[in-house]
Amino acid sequence: MIYELSQEFFFEAAHTLDRQIEAEGSKRIHGHTYHAEIALVGSPDPRSGMLIDLGYVRREIERVRELLDHRFLDDVPQIGPATLENLCTFLFNELKDTLPSLVRISVARRASGDKCTLRTKSDLPDY
Repeated sequence: MIYELSQEFFFEAAHTLDRQIEAEGSKRIHGHTYHAEIALVGSPDPRSGMLIDLGYVRREIERVRELLDHRFLDDVPQIGPATLENLCTFLFNELKDTLPSLVRISVARRASGDKCTLRTKSDLPDY
């Protein structure tokens, strides 16, 4: 059997964004509450019964969350423009080595109804 284990977290951050539509407010410094979720897949260890210890997962999330929470995202060079897509990529790149069974990352701005999900090839259905 294969299990998917997920953990949600949030961070508060500000940024600017150069865009063509709804541009005026986006070009000014503004902030969001970002809600993120990561998902891991695999089989539980027969001895522990766990896919991975959630304490370890939360520790890794907190390490990465510290890079984003209450930050001006324009100043985080590894992100590029602070789009939802780039935030997903940033989180993936920061977590992939310590959480190798990572298959999905979502970042949402619930207040505006926006959400982006990055899926690794191992998480995509066969067509």
